[in-house]
Amino acid sequence: MATKYQFFTIPNSDRKKYTYLDMASDTFLVEKSGLLEQGFEIEDDVIIAESSEEAVEKYKSNFIYVMEDYNASTNVFYTLYMMFKSLFTSKKNG
Repeated sequence: MATKYQFFTIPNSDRKKYTYLDMASDTFLVEKSGLLEQGFEIEDDVIIAESSEEAVEKYKSNFIYVMEDYNASTNVFYTLYMMFKSLFTSKKNG
């Protein structure tokens, strides 16, 4: 059965200093809070995998970025969403 994994990284470590949590764990929220207090940041979106090994493999291959690129190129609604997101982000920053 597939499990959701949340990955956390140390900033500016090029995704090399990381850890992950099983989101179905009873202690997920406590562990997540502890990692954030230690300076870890949430990296990417949730990764769904059959095992922790598969989740790490997907994480290391930048699976999320590949999927975002794929969705952007094949899904009109996702493309529009990204355009609007970019537009609103640039207005906030400008």
